[in-house]
Amino acid sequence: MDATCRNKQRLSTAEDCRHLNWYNYIVCFFAGMFLANVVPHFVHGISGNPFPTPFARLQGKELSSPIVNVAWALVNLIVGWVLFQVGKVSSDNAALVAFFVGIIALSLWLSFLFTKRQASSATAKLTKS
Repeated sequence: MDATCRNKQRLSTAEDCRHLNWYNYIVCFFAGMFLANVVPHFVHGISGNPFPTPFARLQGKELSSPIVNVAWALVNLIVGWVLFQVGKVSSDNAALVAFFVGIIALSLWLSFLFTKRQASSATAKLTKS
């Protein structure tokens, strides 16, 4: 319990002290981002398909092996779970909103990024033909 909770005279339950600080919402946002990032890396990795990771030689241009993708997915899962716990995501609705905004933000950003990447790759193949 924090100092605010200890100073309250009439606490009926521990739930009365569930207020979150501003940084908890930021942590919830990043928890959503890390947990959303698990999905593409894990799916590509267990499917045996290469996919970009931060460990590729030319980030965003070359692909990493399926094993690296599964490992990267597991790292994201662990970091996301820790942030989920630290951010107290399930303790209030605003924290849940921050969590889902993190998922949405990363999902949309990656969608635009990979769409742009595929379009430039298709253009490069057409100019070579």
